[in-house]
Amino acid sequence: MAELINFAKVSLSNVNKHNPKVSEEGGEQNQKEEPVTTITKHFHEVDPAAALASARHEFGEHGGVNMSIEASATFTVMEADILRRLCVGELGPNEDYFVYSRQFNPTVLNLGRQMAALEGTEAAYCTASGMSAITAVLLQLVGAGGHVVASQCLYGGTHALLSRFLVHACGIKTTFVDMNNIEEVRSEIRAGETKVLYVETMSNPSLVVANIPVLAAVAREKGIKLIVDNTFTPMIVSPARLGADVVVHSLSKFISGSADIIAGAICGETRLVNSLTNHQDGALMLTGLTMNAKVAFEISERLPHLALRMKEHSTRAMAYATRMKRLGLKVIYPGLPDHPHHSLLSSIGNPEYGYGGMLCLDMGTEERANNLMQHLQNVTQFGLMAVSLGYYETLMSCSGSSTSTELLPEERAKAGISPGLIRMSVGYSGTLEQRWAQFEQALVLMQQQPKKLNAEG
Repeated sequence: MAELINFAKVSLSNVNKHNPKVSEEGGEQNQKEEPVTTITKHFHEVDPAAALASARHEFGEHGGVNMSIEASATFTVMEADILRRLCVGELGPNEDYFVYSRQFNPTVLNLGRQMAALEGTEAAYCTASGMSAITAVLLQLVGAGGHVVASQCLYGGTHALLSRFLVHACGIKTTFVDMNNIEEVRSEIRAGETKVLYVETMSNPSLVVANIPVLAAVAREKGIKLIVDNTFTPMIVSPARLGADVVVHSLSKFISGSADIIAGAICGETRLVNSLTNHQDGALMLTGLTMNAKVAFEISERLPHLALRMKEHSTRAMAYATRMKRLGLKVIYPGLPDHPHHSLLSSIGNPEYGYGGMLCLDMGTEERANNLMQHLQNVTQFGLMAVSLGYYETLMSCSGSSTSTELLPEERAKAGISPGLIRMSVGYSGTLEQRWAQFEQALVLMQQQPKKLNAEG
């Protein structure tokens, strides 16, 4: 049986290696579970930026300050028997051996180590996209015929995966609930059938905040796993430190920061990552959802300034939300005291990172939402009409007719997605006052538009 890979101690250097003895000390130490009350009491002591900075720095092959990119698909060995031992799992990254990059690649492993440090998990491994991360971990943990209890407020692609694709592909069924109604959550968990609770830290797009410590306690009580998508809130919230079993990310968003990469990550126990990459039944290994080494290098170089970027995203979003509210606009932002989950996010969030870079503006109708966005992009250059998020420019989309079209109208209503809801991913380019002036100008022009049309008539 293959040993568990110790991701914290994997060496990624290129050295001449000969056939070593098989260690008899493999296996995972039994660790006593920490109560949720203890987790919530002490999690503020760990700053994710400090944890990331404490991760081992990987230098380049010739002493470069940046790590080298291991672009090889396959790896050579010095002795023929090593190939056999690699393929049966007797050897691997623990002993500085690699066989094929679909399973393990040194550069991707290093990014995984950084992501594990950031999220406070034993291990992490990176994938080709955020959706591939979600798909792989659900396939691995739920299995054919299993059951998931998921939030009714989810990204449209995730909702479609759970409500349609996994149902007909492998019989995985999902019940969607209000995750902040804990009694409803409990009542929908089926003994022996439900394997996973699935939630987003901050829901896409309606910005509902999940009570992760309470959900983690329910999951532990019922013997199931809590998976949290932390794409909207890297640095801001650390779900694993609050008791989540697995944290998934679309690295394409805030973590990348430049809207030029598609990538994902799965952060969790060493046992989980090893199972995902197993030769015989690993969802990552056998579906080929793993990340390209060149992409891993790019993201690794951006992680050190993620903390600075998230603080600025949050600062801008808070300023815009406050000013929009003063103008009488219907704005949804967890940083505002009247947001229903303001106190919750204040209590579970990491200090000094704010309330995130996402805000919503409800214009009532899709027509009014589209009109405002067109003025903001085409007239005043405040931002860009585009899906996705986490870019240095502000991105805007009308969620009901874009990123949430996978939901039925009644499902969108339950998730709080009105026809005129504009999702804004607040960027930090330009100055705050420059951008705010552009926003105000667009509002004025939009209000004047009907008068102009009447005058022409």
